[in-house]
Amino acid sequence: MIMRPTALFDMFGRLLMRLTSRRTTEDRSPWLVGPSAGREVVGHGWVEHWAAANDGYTSEGPGHGLLASFAALAGDAFDPGEVDPRIADFYERTAGWRLDLWSQWSPYAWPFGVLLSALLSKRLQQLSLPLRPLDVSYGMDSTVVHVHDKDRAVIGAAWLRNLRKTGLTTYSGLYGIHTLPGSAQPSIRVVFPLPLGSFQVFLRPSTDGSGGLHLHSPLGRFGTDGAYLVLQRRNGVLNARRIPIAEHIHLFVDADGDVRTDHSVRLWHIPVVRLHYRLRATAV
Repeated sequence: MIMRPTALFDMFGRLLMRLTSRRTTEDRSPWLVGPSAGREVVGHGWVEHWAAANDGYTSEGPGHGLLASFAALAGDAFDPGEVDPRIADFYERTAGWRLDLWSQWSPYAWPFGVLLSALLSKRLQQLSLPLRPLDVSYGMDSTVVHVHDKDRAVIGAAWLRNLRKTGLTTYSGLYGIHTLPGSAQPSIRVVFPLPLGSFQVFLRPSTDGSGGLHLHSPLGRFGTDGAYLVLQRRNGVLNARRIPIAEHIHLFVDADGDVRTDHSVRLWHIPVVRLHYRLRATAV
């Protein structure tokens, strides 16, 4: 039986993870436990599977948000009361907001983006960042799905986005609030399911003194805010490693009352892509 090149590529990636990552368990590192996908396409199908794995169910509604309570981010380094209420409303009622997106890749990172899209993003239907500004000219569909456990409590919010022009899944992630080991400051955690694992980002909140919100996912040591690649194995075994990807997300309210978002992504200290969102409330 001849194995497909993509299957060989995936097998090599998992082997490399085992050789170069930190081995832990779900019991020792519960902050790394999250949904994963099957061996092929990710898309949005993982949401129902994860709900079923928790003996729960999913729900949709115009008032669904990425965070059950923005105030839950309060900690020793962040006061949610200093953030403009419209930004807090976006996180608490995301489904009631319309998104417009613009993207710009760094010229020397663009070939890497094309390669990543060809090898992984389009095939897996996950993290398909727009490569050209006109890719988002028709807009983006955005859906928020709450995942409930058997006791009806919300255990995560899935944010599912597709490009209207192509139908491609650009973004399929689970949002929640987690406090990392040894920290007194809650962070926003976003889990992007991947085949047999996930890519996870922990974002540290801060304010700018004028109502804006900054979210940082910096470079750093294991166990602190930043980006992680996680391979889930049998019997609760995890392989996890830091990824040298740094992100900065700045949300602010412009003169027209719209919420704007500047989102920059760097590989080490090399700029990769910048995304800009205009967010407008559509639901009362």
